[in-house]
This record gives sequence, structure tokens and C-alpha cells, in this order.
Amino acid sequence: MFTGIVEELGELVSRDELTDAARLVIQGPTVASDARHGDSIAVNGVCLTVVEVLPGGRFSADVMRETLERSSLGSLQVGGAVNLERAAALGSRLGGHIVQGHVDGTGRVVARTPAQHWEVVRVALPAALARYVVEKGSITVDGVSLTVAGLGCDPDHYFEVSLIPTTLELTTLGRAPVGTLVNLEVDVIAKYVERLVTNPAG
Repeated sequence: MFTGIVEELGELVSRDELTDAARLVIQGPTVASDARHGDSIAVNGVCLTVVEVLPGGRFSADVMRETLERSSLGSLQVGGAVNLERAAALGSRLGGHIVQGHVDGTGRVVARTPAQHWEVVRVALPAALARYVVEKGSITVDGVSLTVAGLGCDPDHYFEVSLIPTTLELTTLGRAPVGTLVNLEVDVIAKYVERLVTNPAG
């Protein structure tokens, strides 16, 4: 489990395409400092398992084909920046919200509107995910826990988030231009509620 509070801005340093997967090597001195084989690290919101801790603050992780197809990791190029977060520890503060690292789908940045002290970013999302998103609710975008500031459908479903200077500076969202593909994870509580309401018998 994660909280959506990014610890470090890392970088993809190598990518080895396998038959039905890819092995990524990621530079992230902070998250790699105490990592061990089998640990979970969220990379742009995708929960990956550490295969090997490498010298120079790097670690490797295997990404299966389904994950590559369902997330933006499939198009991530060497040199690309990534948001990194280690799994939450028992007893630590839950600064964001409950994040599983299981990407529900991808969205696309469709607008950015700067303000004096923040920036409003609009993200288009699939209709199948839109029903789980509510104003003032939580959503994870590329591993960043954010509060939904607005919703709409013009012509596609979208939501808006307001990014403070810290988020703009310390995550990939500060440099994501219009057209950028982003990973989305909706609030898991909403999915459980829908399941219980629509199929109470299981």
C-alpha cells in the first residue's frame, strides 16, 4: 500500500525488452537506499517489485506485458522522469490517501491553466472511470495523491486538479505538457461501494 506522497523524482536509465515483459532500471537514490529484493516501489503510480538493488542508487524491476499495455510505462523512454514512492510502513503518517499501486487506466493532460500560486491541470479520462471520480474526492495521477477540484464532460469526461508549487516542482506533473499520458488510480473505496450496491450477494 502507498499514500500517493511522492518521495523522489527518479529517472529510467535502461530498458530491456523481453518476450512478454520489460526489465526497467531506475535511478532513485532515496527509495533504493534501503530497498531489498522483493520490496514494492511505486513508479508513476504502478506498484513494481524490486528484482535487484544496483550500485549508484539504482534498482531493477520487471513489468509484465499487461501492465505495459494498461499504463504509461509501456511508452516510457530511457531518460524519462518518474515519480517514486516506497510502500507505506505501519505506524507512518498517511499523508495522502490509500493507494494500491494498481492502475485502473490512463488519462491524458488536455489543458494547463497557470494561476498566481498554483496551476490547474485538466485530465481527460475514460467514461468507465469517470463514475468513480467525485468533486473534492481523491484520485491518484502518476502516483500523486490529488484532490479533485472540478469535473466535466466537454466533449469527453475530464477532471481538474490544482497543483501547488511543491507538487509542480517535485513531481513529473510539473513538466507534463498537454497531450501527456498519465496513469490513473481511482479511490478504491468507491469501487468497493459499487460492488456492494450492485451485487450485495457477491
